[in-house]
Amino acid sequence: MDRDRERANSFGVVAETYERYRPDYPAAAIEWVLEVAPGRRVLDLGAGTGKLSRAAVAAGAVVTAVEPSEQMLAQLRLAVPEATAISGAAEDIPVADGSVDAVVVGQAFHWFDPEPALAEIHRVLVPGGVVGLVWNIRDDSVEWVAELMALDGGGDRISLENEQPWEALALDTGFGSIDREYFPNPIEFSAERLRGFVASTSRVSTKPEAERDKVLEQVDRLAGEHPDLAGRPSFTMPYVTEVVRAVRTA
Repeated sequence: MDRDRERANSFGVVAETYERYRPDYPAAAIEWVLEVAPGRRVLDLGAGTGKLSRAAVAAGAVVTAVEPSEQMLAQLRLAVPEATAISGAAEDIPVADGSVDAVVVGQAFHWFDPEPALAEIHRVLVPGGVVGLVWNIRDDSVEWVAELMALDGGGDRISLENEQPWEALALDTGFGSIDREYFPNPIEFSAERLRGFVASTSRVSTKPEAERDKVLEQVDRLAGEHPDLAGRPSFTMPYVTEVVRAVRTA
């Protein structure tokens, strides 16, 4: 198993930690995707523990959530009982042709095999349906955030925004032009949440135990010693939510 596949499959073992410590998505982000959808039947693909599903439910959508990890699905069913949770993969989506008005993907599109996944997304969308790809990214222009990311190796950062992990969508002739928007999403963190968040990332959770423990010790030290964090019961993680959307045209 190569390193990328190992990381993609790593989230099941940290499903509870992921649900507890990962950030939610702002309501404005999902509303921006759905404002161009022909209806509110939403498929959350690569749904994880349901972070994006709950935002879609709150927006009045009827949500089907598809996720390959049974551990993640168990957390999703507890957290978002309003959603219909189904085991499945982006490359073989277990729903009918033309059965949803929107497909949303939170923090997961970069794990998909893009060509078959986009073919499947196209298949399940109604004509004129929309796909929305969503990422919570950290503002690493903030000094302590940059120091944290040097420890956890995270890729979800503003300074990497031009890498465009959604490029395959832009090149797919079955969809129209890309719209792109950003939404502020500041999240209250504590030292405990900072440690738990880092523990839930694929780059850290797949390390050998001794290396993982060393990273988490360094995160604890950052929270305890950095002048912007030390002695504070809570502090703000400066997230920004990046969203791209495109409408099925063919």
